[in-house]
Amino acid sequence: MEKKIVEVCFTPKEFDYFRDRFEIIVVIDVLRATSAICSAFNNGVKSVIPVATIEQAQEYQKQGYLVGAERNGEIVEGFDFGNSPYSYMKEELKGQEVVLSTTNGTRAIEIAAQSNAEHIVIGSLINLKSLVDWLIEQNKNVVCLCSGWKDKFNLEDTICGGAIADELIATGKFTSNEDASIAAKYLYQSSKENYFGFLKSSSHRRRLKRLNLNEDIKYCLNPNQTDVIPQLENGKLILKN
Repeated sequence: MEKKIVEVCFTPKEFDYFRDRFEIIVVIDVLRATSAICSAFNNGVKSVIPVATIEQAQEYQKQGYLVGAERNGEIVEGFDFGNSPYSYMKEELKGQEVVLSTTNGTRAIEIAAQSNAEHIVIGSLINLKSLVDWLIEQNKNVVCLCSGWKDKFNLEDTICGGAIADELIATGKFTSNEDASIAAKYLYQSSKENYFGFLKSSSHRRRLKRLNLNEDIKYCLNPNQTDVIPQLENGKLILKN
């Protein structure tokens, strides 16, 4: 039986090299958008509407939606919250439809949505095992789209993509052809015993630490806290049965 392909795309800017060759796209923004989205669904949020721009977020806000907006690690003035996972654990959000716009993650989701993929799903370290199990079950070609930081490479998203690739390849049913995926896999193997320590000097961890967001970092780097697999359908992230 021919093996399926799993690849890691380091940044949205490089996604054109991978576009329309994979049935499944996993969008990853470990610190913090995709971790926050998984946290929201774990808390019982009904759906999340990802939007790329502040202007789009403001339009939803005018319509009475609960809207989170983050730029450069900070909550955008005038919005209900940013992209801290803890913002989405509040009781009042259960059963609600929430709108989210972030510096990198929601833009990556929008780029993924412009492809012809069958499934666009949300990946993070906090839902890693459940996501990998689901991907194995689907048995389709997978590309992990790392959100990066403003179209630049970052460590944490690449490590998460490498974890997914490593686990899928270990089944014997998947293979990788690109050096980027092999590099991601080795970064994951080097870091998996201590993500927090390995990423101590990473640019975004330092950026968030300056904003006193160390608790967010610890949460996002603690794997397998939830089994949710948010999927994009008609412009909304939902949990499918």
